[in-house]
Amino acid sequence: MDENSHYPEYIESIFEIRVPQGQTPQRLDVYLVNIIKNATRTKVQKAISEGAVTVNGKITRGSKKVQPGDFILCKLLKPPPIELIPENIPLNIIYEDEYLLVINKASGMVSHPGFGNRSGTLVNALLYHLGHRERIKIELDEDDEDISDEGKIFASDSIRPGLVHRLDKDTSGIMLIAKNPEIHSLLAKQFAERTVEKKYLALVWGKFDEPSGRIEGDIGRSSLDRKLFAVVKKGGKPAITEYKVVEEYEYLSLVEINLLTGRTHQIRVHFSYVKHPVFGDVQYGGDKIVYGYNNKKLRDLYNELLKIANNQQLHSFSLKFEHPINKTIMKFEAELPLIFSEILEKLKREKFDVTK
Repeated sequence: MDENSHYPEYIESIFEIRVPQGQTPQRLDVYLVNIIKNATRTKVQKAISEGAVTVNGKITRGSKKVQPGDFILCKLLKPPPIELIPENIPLNIIYEDEYLLVINKASGMVSHPGFGNRSGTLVNALLYHLGHRERIKIELDEDDEDISDEGKIFASDSIRPGLVHRLDKDTSGIMLIAKNPEIHSLLAKQFAERTVEKKYLALVWGKFDEPSGRIEGDIGRSSLDRKLFAVVKKGGKPAITEYKVVEEYEYLSLVEINLLTGRTHQIRVHFSYVKHPVFGDVQYGGDKIVYGYNNKKLRDLYNELLKIANNQQLHSFSLKFEHPINKTIMKFEAELPLIFSEILEKLKREKFDVTK
């Protein structure tokens, strides 16, 4: 498949607006947000800055006050609809019954289809696994980057697989999937009430002063890059991460992690915040040597391992929850990916006196 096929061109929507008599003078950008259905201020301001909005035939600023009788031509771009296409993609199924599935997601697999990932996702694979064969079209809102709202997934009666939670593309491990909206709602309630126990294993940079600990810090959008997250002082959501050290390797540590909250990128953000980024994490500083770079043997070893890793070494290895129908407590574990295991084995074999 052509790589560019994942990024189809945006659809141009043209709006011709005659400002009615009696309209109170108002900023152009504010007026357009109020008058155009589903338009966001960000989208409108971007169109204005790119010259895609004219007033009486002239390009103008967003701060210009519109007047009665003005003729506004506005061109807005929106992503085209996403078609959910059932795809015959192998799944590593740990458990399945008539209500739910538990799978071991591979690193590199995206959970939901989105503008940049329109095929090859977990949802595409689940649709096929559950017997769906027809394409299902879903309209994206103006600023949707992916289909993260389960309400959209369940908007059609023909769509049944529901991801109760998500893992980042390059995070591997256990995921819980509901086969219908009712089961999804019951399982989602357990996650919301924090009765579900999720545990992760991560290889992180550095050693810790204590064998266990807790990281707390509100998480919100990064002010430097809106696609990333950060610990913020204002506007974030509370986040708590507990950890304990499983094993130490010179300047790296294998840690077991228990999440008390479920924020986007929480583990990666929190460990980066305390100067222990996840090994191989390109977005949060773990893809370069953080500690041990003054020792040539370690430097060579870590560079070799970073090439092998190619992404963050973070794995959701354990999940415990109550079955929504029979009320039994269910616990599952997922073995480490081969690359993660290979890296740990190399670290164990290459232990040496770093002072030499």
